[in-house]
Amino acid sequence: MTHLIHKAGFSLKDGATGAVTLVQRFGSALNLNIHFHILFLDGVYVYRDNRSPRFQRVKVPDTSELEELVQLISQRVGRCLERQGLLEQDAESAWLDLDPAEDTDAMPQILGSSVSYRIAVGPQQGRKAFMIRTIRPLDRPDPALERVAKANGFSLHAGVSCEGHQKDKRERLCRYIARPAVAVPRLSLSSTGKVLYTLKTPYRDGTTQVAFDPVDFIARLAALVPKPRVNLTRYHGVLAPNHRWRGLVTPAKRGKGVKPLSNAEVRSAAERHAAMTWAQRLKRVFNIDIEVCSRCGGSVRVIACIEDEDIIDRILAHLREKEQTIPTLPLLVPPTRAPPGALPLFAGKGAR
Repeated sequence: MTHLIHKAGFSLKDGATGAVTLVQRFGSALNLNIHFHILFLDGVYVYRDNRSPRFQRVKVPDTSELEELVQLISQRVGRCLERQGLLEQDAESAWLDLDPAEDTDAMPQILGSSVSYRIAVGPQQGRKAFMIRTIRPLDRPDPALERVAKANGFSLHAGVSCEGHQKDKRERLCRYIARPAVAVPRLSLSSTGKVLYTLKTPYRDGTTQVAFDPVDFIARLAALVPKPRVNLTRYHGVLAPNHRWRGLVTPAKRGKGVKPLSNAEVRSAAERHAAMTWAQRLKRVFNIDIEVCSRCGGSVRVIACIEDEDIIDRILAHLREKEQTIPTLPLLVPPTRAPPGALPLFAGKGAR
């Protein structure tokens, strides 16, 4: 953020920018690979003479800027870990792992194996994970590495951008950086009992799949689980909830120190925006549309929310009996997706 503000020609007192960080803990092969996906504003908000903040864009960063920035990041992260006693520095300024103290907890060993692509448990413990190569190695350069800088094991990629009016592109970008760790459709079980995970993009050496023993696969998943009460989505700068300019630069004008408008005042569409319903969130996040009848395609609506367990059991038992008597009809009981103890009812053209 300081780099962008200085690049725009302002000081930290007059300018501010914003970002949203999503902490990712996984790599493409289900290995522990902690990295940050950051949505950064391509510019700086300037606030002077008590006027409304004005947004000023900055130029696209070049390779030299990225190399200088990633070098600075690597040095500061290294010093931070050194102060915490996790790393030490030798005479050649190389960062070395300190010998860990003896611990009966198995989790550090599982985390270390996941980071180094090794098998964590079982008779093959300590060996490299089994990679399956089904295509020839790629010789052509990767176009995604055109705007990437590397230093001391750190890499900084700044090759994706979108304009403010490109909402569809921004949504695709947000869906990508917030994707889950495991893509279930790419999981399979081999004839020998191995868990196979197909890579979305083959490695340059031709690797297309990774094979795990079932127990080692569980260990891989355990390594990807974050610690309790760790927020993996974080807001910075003017997008942070407590920033003094947030209410002045966001469309909804909600933030610290901003007085809410009364109902009589004229509001913009963003200010009148209401939160999505849980049905809309199911469709947006999981692509489950419960507002459309699966039989006739008509619209459905929630007519009741039943929380009495006895009534829920009676309704489900009746639906199961009806399913047995009419086997040609699709399953009448929808997949479980409501909050615990609640059963929503829907009515539509195709409801019975």
